[in-house]
Amino acid sequence: MVDTIRLATMADTEGVVRVIRAVFDEYSFTWEEGGYHADLYNLQGHYFDKGHLFWVAVRDDEIVGTVALEFFAEPIPDDCTTSTTYKGAVRASGADCSLERLYVLPTARNGGIGGRLVQKVIDEAKSSGRKKIELWSDKRFGDAHRLYGRFGGKVIGERICHDPDQSPEWGLVIETLSDE
Repeated sequence: MVDTIRLATMADTEGVVRVIRAVFDEYSFTWEEGGYHADLYNLQGHYFDKGHLFWVAVRDDEIVGTVALEFFAEPIPDDCTTSTTYKGAVRASGADCSLERLYVLPTARNGGIGGRLVQKVIDEAKSSGRKKIELWSDKRFGDAHRLYGRFGGKVIGERICHDPDQSPEWGLVIETLSDE
C-alpha cells in the first residue's frame, strides 16, 4: 500500500530520477540527462517556479511513482477532438493543461499507484478550473493506455516524441468535467 502521495521537493530529485530511469531501462530507452530528462534534475526551475505541480508516491520511505501537471497559459486552439500542430509541435487541440511524467516502478505496479496519481492530476486540474488534460504516451505502454481509458481518456492523435529514441506516441485527452 502506498503510504502517501505528496508534492515533490528538490530533495526528491534522486528518487524521481531513479523511478523514471528504471522504466526507461525496462524498455531500453535512451537516457539523456542533459536533454530530454533535464527537467527531472531541475524540478524547481522546470515545474515549481513556473507554477506547475509534481507529485511523488511514497511507500516505506521510498519514491515508487511520479506524475506532473503542467498548466497552459492559454488552451491549445481548436475543439479537442483531434490533434493539431501548435507552436511547431503536435498537441491535443482544446487542452488547457497536461499530465506529464507518470511513471511507476515495475515492482510497485498493479497496486493502484498509477490510478491514484492520475486521479490526483484530474482533481487538481478540476479544482484549478481546467477542463481538458492533454497527455502523450509511448505506444508500447498498453497498461497505461488502459489506465487512462478508465478515467475517460480518449485517443485524439499520434506523433513522434522529441525524446532521443523518437518514440511513437498516442495523444489522449481526459476531460475534468469542471463546473467552472
